[in-house]
Formats: sequence, structure tokens, C-alpha cells
Amino acid sequence: QVQLVESGGGLVQAGGSLKLSCAASGRTFSTSAMGWFRQTPGKEREFVASISRSGGIIYYASSVKGRFTVSRDNAKNVVYLEMNNLRPEDTAVYYCAADQGTTGASAQLSRYESWGQGTQVTVSS
Repeated sequence: QVQLVESGGGLVQAGGSLKLSCAASGRTFSTSAMGWFRQTPGKEREFVASISRSGGIIYYASSVKGRFTVSRDNAKNVVYLEMNNLRPEDTAVYYCAADQGTTGASAQLSRYESWGQGTQVTVSS
């Protein structure tokens, strides 16, 4: 399995920006689709964005489309989530995840085998 470590979370005012990174170890990163999910206390983890192993297929949740951008650098084993025009409702713990051995990208949480520990994003109003 690929091991994942997120970073880049923090406290930001509404309208601000943050860029999350997810560093992967292991040789399977380049053959894995990557996803970003988020979770707030008492709620289920929800899909944010996903990107195929080639970067050619990208999906976004409707709540973040136009504000968030997912990208990856297979040479560095890193996937990014750039978040702009942040809103208080974006406050959550953000997780990256790997779906190994697929050529597509998925919004389904159950497809992802490996998960990071999460990074907190807090947006103040």
C-alpha cells in the first residue's frame, strides 16, 4: 500500500486561499488515482476532488467546483489541492486517499484503499 501524509492545512479567513499537499511513499503512486475527501464532526466523510493517475481525468464535488483545483506531480509523488475563495462551510479535516491500479478517477470513498491522517482546515467568517 502507498503511505500518505497531508500538509498545508491551517486557519484562514473567508475568501482566502490554502494549498494542501499529500506526499506519497511507495512505488504505486504513479499507478493510483488520488482523491481528496473532507469530514466534519458528526458527519460522514465526503468527496471533494479526484484525479486519475495520468491527470487526464478530474472530478470535483459541486460544492467546490470553480474554487478548488486538484493536481499531481508523479515525479515528486505528490498530489495537491489548491483551495481558493474559501468559505466557513469548507472547514473540515481534509484527507487524501489512493485508489491503486485504476486508470480512472472515482468519487466513491469505498474505492480508496490507502488514507492519510488528515489535515485541519479552518475558515473563519
